[in-house]
Amino acid sequence: MKEVFDWSDSETPVRDALWDYFMEKNGRSTDKTEQAMLPFLSESDDKIIAFVNENLKK
Repeated sequence: MKEVFDWSDSETPVRDALWDYFMEKNGRSTDKTEQAMLPFLSESDDKIIAFVNENLKK
């Protein structure tokens, strides 16, 4: 995360941070988390960055 976002000091890759976010949000359901992650496979970097800034920035 810290390689992409100057506000983060986490060593966690962005992909893993998103996975953790959706697992928490979906009650630890792997199936629901997989479905939530699918759109991120085809999204532009700008949209992913915007999502992370809006939802993961603390």
